[in-house]
Amino acid sequence: MKIISICFLILISGIMFISCYKEVKVPVVIDFTVSKLDNNNTVPVKISIENKTTGATTYNWTFEGAEPASSNKKNPGTISFSTGGRHSIVLEASNDEFKESKEFIIDLDSAVTIDFSDSILINHFSPVTVRLTNHTIGGSTFNWTFDGGTPASSTLQNPADVVFTGVGDHAITLSVGNGSNVYTLTKTITVAPALSAGFDIVPSFQDEDYEAPLVAQLNNTTVSGVNWQWACSGATISDPSAENPSIYFPTAGNYMVTLTADNNKETQVVNHTINVLPNKNLRTHTDIKFGINAAHATIGSFYSTKLRRSFTSSDNLDTAGAYIDIAFFGINQLFEYNKFISPDSAQYYAFDQIPNAQSVKFINSAELCGCGLNFSATDFDNMTTDLPLQPLNITPAGGSWHQFLSTPINRVVLFVTADGRRGAIKIKQFVSAGAGSYIMTDIKIQKNF
Repeated sequence: MKIISICFLILISGIMFISCYKEVKVPVVIDFTVSKLDNNNTVPVKISIENKTTGATTYNWTFEGAEPASSNKKNPGTISFSTGGRHSIVLEASNDEFKESKEFIIDLDSAVTIDFSDSILINHFSPVTVRLTNHTIGGSTFNWTFDGGTPASSTLQNPADVVFTGVGDHAITLSVGNGSNVYTLTKTITVAPALSAGFDIVPSFQDEDYEAPLVAQLNNTTVSGVNWQWACSGATISDPSAENPSIYFPTAGNYMVTLTADNNKETQVVNHTINVLPNKNLRTHTDIKFGINAAHATIGSFYSTKLRRSFTSSDNLDTAGAYIDIAFFGINQLFEYNKFISPDSAQYYAFDQIPNAQSVKFINSAELCGCGLNFSATDFDNMTTDLPLQPLNITPAGGSWHQFLSTPINRVVLFVTADGRRGAIKIKQFVSAGAGSYIMTDIKIQKNF
């Protein structure tokens, strides 16, 4: 009976224990934090995750656009993102009874490589049109500024063409933003002046008297020109499309020279008139000094009517010697012995020999030569063409080579060059100044024989 009672109590106790037991389910509570390593928001970005989730026994991570792309570890370690933009981090955590998920959005800035090219359309003459091409990698905002341009600014990634009219340098600046930082790049374009056509007609050295036939240089002064076209009725232009051609006017008269200039943007036409004078075949040289021998180093005793200049003892005559046609020998400041000598005889009058010297005939004292020539200072002054010189037979002999004295003033010396050009020298003044003494003269000579 006692045994039965004990068993009954055990049974009752077991039933009461079973009836009091109830299973407790553990919920999953997801919690994690994301930290950027190096506090950097521009890709590449590395993040670390601290998982604070409770109640879970399994974990499934997905990392959009990251490396690795997924993980089933509770703490997945370091995650790397190499592209900018919005990325999703999702954790799914679960146990036998529960499954939860949580998404975290991370916004990362793109890496920026800023660059653009500027292309000048047609050419750099004002107005200048510039086409811009944006080569920037990364970036979400674009701000352009155009110094002196139209338009002055733009927020487009690839702006419309920009026009610059002001001459000089203009800055083009691009600022690119990626959310956290702004990157800036500036380039400069240069605008050249607008087309302005112009030219001068410059006679050649031998034709500066503007007498026909006349050769001149067309001196192009056009600003910002590219192409040229010259025209002149009655004249010959060496190359009508050259920038600076020469021009030949065969006879006297008024000529209009026309230049049409363009720079592939605009065209301008400009005209100049030149009056070509009749040919007098006479060239006048005024106030030419001839020094005595002691003044050859300072004033000079040689002269070239073709080169229209004097020469001193220090000048190199290797080339110019062939063009010297007048040499003067004056013995002292008292002008006791004076004569014009042939350049090829200079070495016999205390001068150095003139290289390639020509033979010139002079009549220093017409009154002593006995050659029947009578050419006065008045004749000289009244001579406006070479007609008075044409009939002169300047063939001196004997006394014709005589020197002349300082009197009378306004003496005229006749000469003929090796190439047959006849000329006359009027001695206007004898200037006594010690070693710097000289005679002052005017010269008239035929341009061509």
